[in-house]
Amino acid sequence: MTSPAGDVSPAERYAASKRRAARAAEFPALDDFMLDVGFDLDDFQRQACEALERGSGVLVCAPTGAGKTVVGEFAVHLALRSDGSGVRRKCFYTTPIKALSNQKYHDLVERYGADQVGLLTGDNVVNGDAPVIVMTTEVLRNMLYSGSASLQGLAYVVMDEVHYLADRFRGAVWEEVIIHLPSSVTLVSLSATVSNYEEFADWLVTVRGQTEVVVSEHRPVPLWQHMLVGKRMFDLFHDADAARKHDVHPELLRYTREMLRRLELTDRTAGPGWQGRG
Repeated sequence: MTSPAGDVSPAERYAASKRRAARAAEFPALDDFMLDVGFDLDDFQRQACEALERGSGVLVCAPTGAGKTVVGEFAVHLALRSDGSGVRRKCFYTTPIKALSNQKYHDLVERYGADQVGLLTGDNVVNGDAPVIVMTTEVLRNMLYSGSASLQGLAYVVMDEVHYLADRFRGAVWEEVIIHLPSSVTLVSLSATVSNYEEFADWLVTVRGQTEVVVSEHRPVPLWQHMLVGKRMFDLFHDADAARKHDVHPELLRYTREMLRRLELTDRTAGPGWQGRG
């Protein structure tokens, strides 16, 4: 029997505690991780983390701001957590650009301490022997081709912004890393913009083995687009309904037409040869 809204009966509290205990028994690493996180995980975050603890690779597709990086941080937690064998495990966290690598490095240092986290980019080498190293994807590709000793003990690789695989200039780097990583490495792929995730997941299964796909379309942080015309900023769409229909904001259209009209008048009044002098 359910209690009135806002109240939780003793029976409901007991049932919830039993469920939590069952999850903790099945996923002890995730239970430990939750103690540090400080907030409840969304369903897609929990699903991806549970798949990781079961030993499966994961492809996580969710909008920007939804919290995909929690899954990558759980891979870090798994690498640092003792598995009882006494073997030190490593996690490499890759990003497409140096700025993201620097940001992620500082985030992980704040959580795990400077002695546990390193940084490798084209500009910086910090604590390169750490069990957790943040790096650009090109750095990892070069390590694979050179047979770097740093790859020993590597258990997890997080590929943030994995949709760069589709980039015509740099995509081959992501493809080479995914293909050439040792089979013992568990791959965590994070992306906000993989539209053909089913096809991508099939390819991941072919080259990496078991991979669980976790997709969330819920956007917790609203996305609003704007356009700068001259020195004025306009909303691109009036509201969410207009955005779905791609109906551009009427005020933006009016102002843009007025700007074009003024430019045309300026061209006509400038006289012959104006464009050449300009």
